[in-house]
Amino acid sequence: MLAHVSLKHVNQNSKEHGWGSVRTSGMGLIVQKYGGTSVGTVERIQAVAKRVKATAAAGHQVIVVVSAMGKSTDSLVQLADEISSNPSRREMDMLLSTGEQVTIALLSMALHEQGQAAISLTGAQVGIVTEADHTRARILEIKTARLERHLQEGKVIVVAGFQGTSGGISSLAPEETAGTDLSGMVGEITTLGRGGSDTSAVALAAAMQAERCEIYTDVPGILTSDPRIIPEAQLMAEITCDEMLELASLGASVLHPRAVEIARNYGIMLVVRSSWTDEPGTRVTAPTPQPRALEGLEIAHPVDAVEFDTNQAKVALLRVPDRPGVAAQLFGALATQSLNVDLIIQSIHEGNSNDIAFTVRSRALKQAESVVEHIAPALRTQSTDPADYQDEAEVQTAENIAKISIAGAGMIGRPGVAAGMFSALAAANVNIQMISTSEVKVSCTVAERDCDRAIATLCNHFDVTSSPARLDQPKANAVALSEELPSVRGAALDLKQAQLAVRDVPDKPGLAARIFQILADRGISVDMIIQSQRSRPRQGKMIRDIACTITQNDAELARDVLQAAATELGCGDVSINKDIAKVSVVGMGMIHRPGIAAAMFHALSENDINIQMIATSEIKISCVVQQERGVEALRVVHAAFGLAGSETVEVPA
Repeated sequence: MLAHVSLKHVNQNSKEHGWGSVRTSGMGLIVQKYGGTSVGTVERIQAVAKRVKATAAAGHQVIVVVSAMGKSTDSLVQLADEISSNPSRREMDMLLSTGEQVTIALLSMALHEQGQAAISLTGAQVGIVTEADHTRARILEIKTARLERHLQEGKVIVVAGFQGTSGGISSLAPEETAGTDLSGMVGEITTLGRGGSDTSAVALAAAMQAERCEIYTDVPGILTSDPRIIPEAQLMAEITCDEMLELASLGASVLHPRAVEIARNYGIMLVVRSSWTDEPGTRVTAPTPQPRALEGLEIAHPVDAVEFDTNQAKVALLRVPDRPGVAAQLFGALATQSLNVDLIIQSIHEGNSNDIAFTVRSRALKQAESVVEHIAPALRTQSTDPADYQDEAEVQTAENIAKISIAGAGMIGRPGVAAGMFSALAAANVNIQMISTSEVKVSCTVAERDCDRAIATLCNHFDVTSSPARLDQPKANAVALSEELPSVRGAALDLKQAQLAVRDVPDKPGLAARIFQILADRGISVDMIIQSQRSRPRQGKMIRDIACTITQNDAELARDVLQAAATELGCGDVSINKDIAKVSVVGMGMIHRPGIAAAMFHALSENDINIQMIATSEIKISCVVQQERGVEALRVVHAAFGLAGSETVEVPA
């Protein structure tokens, strides 16, 4: 999403916000980050220096984090490839860390030329201490003594992003090492991997308790979709961290999820702005964080809370035809009755049919069941032979179920979190009925009688000591906030996913946990997870299917490791399908608003786009469609919710 975007698409209302102006009053610390394009030439470095000086002249202390100039990192990688077919990760860190050092020296010189006191510091000099994991290190802590000293001296600090040190004296201020034997205490240079400069900037803002962190890039802010696919995509004036985490994970690459995770965990306000204009950009707001130490900054507990809702009931429609429009008919009928649906799961096909299941409030079960029973005949196969449809569109309901969720921004990119949840529940003999996942939450439905045991188990497993949050009793201010927000904030497309299907999995506690632990042990992250609603007999045992989406790069490895374990697991074939795309809509405002899913499904149906899988969370709805229809699916969904400024689609009758 780093293609240049014309400012004609900028939402004019955002100009009314004064929080984004460079010339603001006050004495707070501001961290500014400039990407490679923003510092790609001498002229652009001089323009950045002018902007930085203006911020300092307005009375702010300033820390600037910069990336390597333009495509210089790519050039360094190319040089390494010409030297070695398999360069060591340590030497790659030594090489790639030099790109940012060029930029910090030049920007400091440019500031000096404009009469602004400044000093350039590498990640090691500034005190960014990381894991000893070359090319993909996470930040452990930031030692702030040297930063504080230079700020008190009135200097702008120019920091090399993307890098740190795995320890040693290079990260310590002189007063911290007085009287210490320094022999052999030299730290290793490390780099932070993709999005590392964003991560450096937000981590510095957290460590220094900055007023805000401004991310300058070559787009005007965060847009409602990828402007390379949707030219009419609009600038958002504001977005929450949770919404941004979902969009960032789906390819909205203006901000890396690691940076947003830190902002969310430490309550840092982000502002994403264009380097070329004084427009205010997009503000990314963070919730009030729970108190947490800065030690272990990026390896803090991945789970913040265990949440539960005992006011749930399930409706499942089994063996519905696999054709466009089925989900639209079903959820359109529910929406016309103002029935608010929570989790929605559409599992992988079996033959030419799918299962669709959803949850509603317990008190709404009878009404939902009546609606589904009424519409079921219309979903059956159109045939004159009763044998073709006698088992189709069967309606099943279940009362006395509870939804258990783990929530936290720290689970991003950590494949073992979901597996850990499933394993903990299996060890407590809690059977999982439905699974729904997002970047910041994993939810399962279980029998209500198992709820207390599940909560205690998960709190213990993830070391969550605060009281669990009841999802069925949301705070009044949270409900009011969601009602003020737009139903859908943005739409995104992921064309780099594959579907992994595991057939004939024994229906007993622990099998899902084992499957996802095997993947986690190989470093394979899972996105959508779908467990089929139907159990069926095989050789005297009940079995069901489990499917998930993973990156295409991991597809063959995932299939091979699970197929190798198939005999141990007692499951059947393992298959992959790369011919898929995932289209998603995200918005805090969809909470407590019926009809959002129905509108999305209706838009896809109207364009004859078949939905292969569905998974939802409170703030995201994702559909898997055929890959060749992915771009079209994104466009029709973006238009359906009026994200380009048009009227929103009506919920179908």
